[in-house]
Order: sequence, then C-alpha cells, then structure tokens
Amino acid sequence: MRAIDGSYGEGGGQLLRTAVALAAITGQAVHLYNIRAKRSNPGLAAQHLTAVKAVAALCGAEVQGLEIKSREIFFRPGSLRGGQFDFAVGTAGSITLVLQAALPVAVACGARLRMNISGGTDVRAAPPLDYFRHVLLPLLSSIGVRAKIDVLRRGYFPRGGGEVAVEVEPSLPLRPLLLDAAGNLLEIRGHAHIANLPVHIVQRMAHAALAAFPAATIDQAVLGRDEAIGAGGAIVLAAQMQHTRLGAAATVQRGVPAEQLGSEAGQLLREEILSGATLDIHAADQVLIYLALAGGSSRFLARNLSSHAATAIWLLEQFLPVRFSVSQAGHLVRIKMEPNMTPV
Repeated sequence: MRAIDGSYGEGGGQLLRTAVALAAITGQAVHLYNIRAKRSNPGLAAQHLTAVKAVAALCGAEVQGLEIKSREIFFRPGSLRGGQFDFAVGTAGSITLVLQAALPVAVACGARLRMNISGGTDVRAAPPLDYFRHVLLPLLSSIGVRAKIDVLRRGYFPRGGGEVAVEVEPSLPLRPLLLDAAGNLLEIRGHAHIANLPVHIVQRMAHAALAAFPAATIDQAVLGRDEAIGAGGAIVLAAQMQHTRLGAAATVQRGVPAEQLGSEAGQLLREEILSGATLDIHAADQVLIYLALAGGSSRFLARNLSSHAATAIWLLEQFLPVRFSVSQAGHLVRIKMEPNMTPV
C-alpha cells in the first residue's frame, strides 16, 4: 500500500482528489494521512467525501475512514467499470471539484459511463461550471477525451441543489498535448449568468468584462426558480487562440460589486493572452493527469507553476511511469512530460 502524506505541497483537497483518482486508475492501494492538513478546517468536508465516494464507485473500491473531518483514509481499488452513477454532495460543495477526481477515472475506464452529480455548480474557491464546460473540456477534447456535461439545474452557496449530467465515452489512448505557441487571437466568447437576482447584475458584470475586450461576445442569462436553487451567478471568458484556448472566471459573491467581478475576469484573461501562455493558470494544473495518461511527450507554457500544479506533478510521478521537467522560458514556465521507462 502506497502511503501519501496529505500535507505535502499545497496540502489541500486537490492532493486527495488526485491521489484517489490515480489509485483507481493504476489499481494501487493508497493510505492517505494528514488530509488537508494545511487548511483552516483540516480533514474531509462534504465535497471531498463525495469525490472519494465517486471514485470508489467507479472502481469498486473498499474505503476505510470515510467520514466528515476524517484526516486519514485507506483506499483499496477494484476494477474500473462503466454504467450509470449518481453522486450527491448534499451541500453547496463544488460539483467541478468532484469532477476533478471522477472524470479522469471515467476516461480511463474504457466503457461508456454516465454520472449525475448534485451540489454547487458555481461556488467560491472552485472552477465555475461554465469554465469546466467551455474552457477545460474543449482542451481535453483536443487530446481525445470524449465527454459531455449538461446542466440540469444551477445551485449555489449555501444550499447547493444544482445538478449536472456527465456522459463519457471510451477515450483511451489519449494524444499528447504539444503547445509551443498560442498563436493569434481568433475570438473571445463569454458566458455570464445570474439566478434569482436582479437582471442588472448580469448586465453590469458583462459590461465590465467588455471594457477589457470590446469585440467579445458575452451571452447573458437570467435564471429563475425552475432553473436554479438559491441566488448566485458567474462569468466565464474563453479566448479561442490559433492553437489553444485560454480562460478566466469570477463567481458572484455577496458584497462584491458586479463591475468588480466582470473587470477581474477580463483582466485575468488579458494577462493570460498578453503573456503568451499556451494554457491558463487553472488549466495548467487540471490537464496534468490527462497528459500523464496519454502516450508520448507533452509540453506547454504557463505564466507560473502553481502549488497545485507542483503537487500534481509530484503525485503523478509517484503512480505513473512519467517524468516532468519545469524550466524557465523567458517570463513563462515551460512544463514538459515524458514517458519514463524506469519502473515507478
């Protein structure tokens, strides 16, 4: 059984999610301890519990220690399998963070699979659902991931209640990602929505984002009680470049002006485009596990190496026959992944 110290690197939920996903994919049992040790509320919260349960269901795992606030689990995977699965966070815990753990396992299972996941669709400290749908999934599609996400209902803090349907087709083997240059900017599309809030909020949010990109097209949606549980919203901007796609997002928060949210998203995307990065800072850590499942070598450029990405690299090298290298490329960071013939 492989022992993983949950306090390593970023010491948060992503380490837990990636570790159990890799355990399921490789069939290696794992003992995780010091779970989320670097967080103010260490141990498993509801969304972490659901992520581990989801991965366990996809591989028929036996899990010990799976309870709220637990700081230690033992995860013994079985065989990967397709089929129909239903996962409920039970709070506004992020659906996209559950997907961070479950989607790579679904991709690797080799069978058609459908997941219904309920919880928070657009919550703080997690990628908004539209970032996952309009930035991350197109990037993953370019290397062969065959997945679709349908929004059945939006849900926000504190009640949750959002629901998505995820369909995954057999996708392996994945192709390498070779992104040495972003190329020219082709178009910018935005997706802004609010639910159970005054319509002027989404208008102000979109208008502030357009100040950074006057030629952008931003879809605006106002959702009612039949389409969303609670009040909330988000704005996601996606820049289609010649060779890649870059994204930025902001989530509606009580007390934060709509103009500030739109402006922040616009400024973040502008920084990504002007930097010459070929993956934005959030995609750079989320694609790593998929690149490790692909055949051959991959490489891309990012504005910096986040603590999440550094931790993911460390974990991937523990479980899979891959080796990463990180080097400076002017004011950017070049991240390379190569197959490693030395047994892990």
